[in-house]
Amino acid sequence: MNLPAQGSAGSGDSDPAGSGRQRDGVQRFATIWSRAVYPTTATSMTRQEFEQHLVPLTEKLCAALHERPFDPGPAREVGMALVAAHCTSPEALPQILGVVDAYLLLYCSHPEELPTEEGRARCARLQHGIAAGFARALQERTLAEQESLSRAALAAQNEIERALYDSQTRFRTIFEEATFGIGIATMDGEVIDVNAALTRMFGGNEALLLSRNVTAWVHPDDAPGVWRKYNELVRGEREHFHAEKAYHRADGTVLWTNLTVSLLRDAEGSARYMLALMEDITERRLLHLRLRYEATHDALTDLPNRTLFFERLEHTLARSAEDARFGLCYLDLDGFKTVNDSLGHSVGDQLLVAVAERLQSCVTGQGQLVARIGGDEFVALVSDPSSRTEVTDLAARALESLSTPVLVDGKELSVRTSIGIVEGPIGTLTAAEVLRSADITMYRAKAQGGNRYELADPDLDARAISRHSLTNRLPTALESSEFFIEYQPLVRMADSCVEGAEALVRWDHPRHGVLGPDRFIPLAEHTGLIVPLGRWVLEEAVRQACEWQVRGIGGTRQLRVNVNLSPRQLHHPHLVSDTVAVLRNAGLPPESLCLEVTESALIRADDDELKPLRQLADLGVGIALDDFGTGYSNLASLRRLPANTLKLDRSFTQGLQQHPVDPVDLRVVEGIVSLAHALELSVTVEGVETASQADQLRSLGCDSAQGWYYARPGPPERFSTDMALASGS
Repeated sequence: MNLPAQGSAGSGDSDPAGSGRQRDGVQRFATIWSRAVYPTTATSMTRQEFEQHLVPLTEKLCAALHERPFDPGPAREVGMALVAAHCTSPEALPQILGVVDAYLLLYCSHPEELPTEEGRARCARLQHGIAAGFARALQERTLAEQESLSRAALAAQNEIERALYDSQTRFRTIFEEATFGIGIATMDGEVIDVNAALTRMFGGNEALLLSRNVTAWVHPDDAPGVWRKYNELVRGEREHFHAEKAYHRADGTVLWTNLTVSLLRDAEGSARYMLALMEDITERRLLHLRLRYEATHDALTDLPNRTLFFERLEHTLARSAEDARFGLCYLDLDGFKTVNDSLGHSVGDQLLVAVAERLQSCVTGQGQLVARIGGDEFVALVSDPSSRTEVTDLAARALESLSTPVLVDGKELSVRTSIGIVEGPIGTLTAAEVLRSADITMYRAKAQGGNRYELADPDLDARAISRHSLTNRLPTALESSEFFIEYQPLVRMADSCVEGAEALVRWDHPRHGVLGPDRFIPLAEHTGLIVPLGRWVLEEAVRQACEWQVRGIGGTRQLRVNVNLSPRQLHHPHLVSDTVAVLRNAGLPPESLCLEVTESALIRADDDELKPLRQLADLGVGIALDDFGTGYSNLASLRRLPANTLKLDRSFTQGLQQHPVDPVDLRVVEGIVSLAHALELSVTVEGVETASQADQLRSLGCDSAQGWYYARPGPPERFSTDMALASGS
């Protein structure tokens, strides 16, 4: 029976059936757990009592399994509680973890609430936590027993002359019947007595133990401080020490122990003997290593996973060696989603396994590591490369190894990958910054066609991070009224009178200051925020136009306001209704509004996409073809567009600022103006900066213009002043 994840939507009081299934699953898991573990316990409880004792522990594991964020801490408490219930025999822990591994997900989870792969990873970490808590509780229990034994042994030595027989009897009883190994040695390291438990740990060869000096039991895996502590103990500088220590058995196997060595002093306080207490932790250590491996390696490809990769990366970046360097390649498969969508996830998984094998074959040098850190994302880490070429050579080998198609289920699949490389001295970047830079660089390689590698560039990284920061700030900026509008007058060239103004949105960023539309409009367009931002600009510009008309600015003429319309706004289903509503609410006639749409957006639009603009044009709203000449410049298509104004891009008029005037530019502008007038389109020129340029454009028949020659964009209160200046010019 699978249960919904605890804490998930729909699992509250309103779902008594789900709660019942959850309780049933917990009870069934506790029953199976009890059957497996009870025979290995030394508890005084009946099996039914022991089963009920396991129910709250099962509930604690279920809650931890579904907790977000995930925390394996409760599993350690479960491990300690099991030791408290006397589940302390050598066979108990494998039984405990075996049931958790086999049945916890089955009875206490559901794939819809907790994906299977994530559930397995969490279950492995819960097992690791149970083992850690179990070991900690055993250690504390052992230390308590060891302390008790040490006191008993010392008391026996101190009281030997008064009650020799009784003391020896008590000591020998504890010594022989203890479940952990005990050995006694002289201060010279000569072993003089061992109990049966210690003899069994070493394969039953008591003679071997008694024939060797303590100092002969050196193992390559000994911690650096073990023998230093031993020497301090021999010199009387410490009373005891504790350590994990490995020993060689006679059969060639390794015994791992929790070792505690204490001094035994005589009545005068002189150190006479050393007492060693050993707990066999070999099986527990092997289990810990297995769980550690599962927690740090990818289940599909068997490569190191994100956890182990970050450990290695942080260790590499933490080195203090002079002139130490590192290199990192961040790989992402191009078009992998298409494989999953078209051929299925099973084929995608096989492809990932094949890619992992090929990438692993590329790691040939010392200090190189390949890991899988995401769905189709791999990284290769190079510790202390001899030069940058060692890192780029690794990237080149990776591209070469993947250039041959992969055969999966009889299909040849081509593999392309984009690689971002970060290489440099240690100490300049943190692990998170390294990965971010590599990720940004990888996407730059992907943007340039993919199947290539690119080297990190701090300047390009900074720009990408800045774009990301601006993108994240955009929603807050709109809510916080950080946007404002400047207006640039539109001047009628025949008499230099102002006939309207173009609304230009600006962003008063709290950190970067005033930003022009080129910095944030593409980001707003990409995220979809351009729709609410565009509506705000439209509402504000229409409101301002009404205010100018009420104040009589422009005299008897009705000033119009031009508002830019982005491609995403053009395709918004409520464009017409929203525009009509804004005009109606403000009381502005449609003829006083002109929507500017870029040439590229209009030329590519089909008849259905042009329909909203035609509806607005029929209502009287002006439609201007903006930036004409920067796109397709398809003059034949102008007849089908609902535009009544053509705005000539400044690139066509720059040649008219020269002395003498560029004749080619002159003929081009003259031809465009003539064609536009033939199609009954008025022509507005952008970027007019000099008087001679204005005169030339006027003589060519241009209808209106805007540019710094007339006025720069500014706040609405400056508009009346700009009108007077334009008229005076």
